[in-house]
Amino acid sequence: MIINEVQGNIRDENTVAPHIERVYLRSDDLVKRIQRVTTNHGNELGIKLLKPKDLVDGDILYRSEDNVIVVSVIEDEVIAIRPNSIKQMGEVAHMLGNRHLPAQFDGEEMIVQHDYLVVRLLTEGNVSYVIEKRKMKEAFKYIGHD
Repeated sequence: MIINEVQGNIRDENTVAPHIERVYLRSDDLVKRIQRVTTNHGNELGIKLLKPKDLVDGDILYRSEDNVIVVSVIEDEVIAIRPNSIKQMGEVAHMLGNRHLPAQFDGEEMIVQHDYLVVRLLTEGNVSYVIEKRKMKEAFKYIGHD
C-alpha cells in the first residue's frame, strides 16, 4: 500500500476504530517525504506524500471502518535547557547558534538533541539543564530548511 496524503491527526478528531496500528518513526524521519515503513503489526507501507508536509505525532496514514494506521514518534534523547535569566538565555542561544544546532522551544525550555559537547558547554557555563528521553512532536530542523 502506498500512502499519498495524511488523513488528519488522531488528536484533532474523535477517531474510534476497532483496531489501531502504529508506525514508529524517529523524529528525523518525520521530514522524509518518501520512505518505506512497517507497522507494529508487520504490515509494510510506502509513504510518498504528494504535497510537501512534515509528518507529526498522531498523523493518520490510513483509515478504514475497522482499522487506523497512525504515526507514533519514538522518544529522542534531548537536552532541556532551563536558563536562569534572559541574559543567560541569550548567551546559550548565541553559543548554540554558532554550532548551528536546531532547537525547539517548550514553555521556558530550549530543547536540543543530545550532544556531549553541548553538555560540556552548559556545565562549564553553569547553565541549568536536564538530559531526558522525550517524544518530540516535530522533527528538529535547521533554519531555512523547509
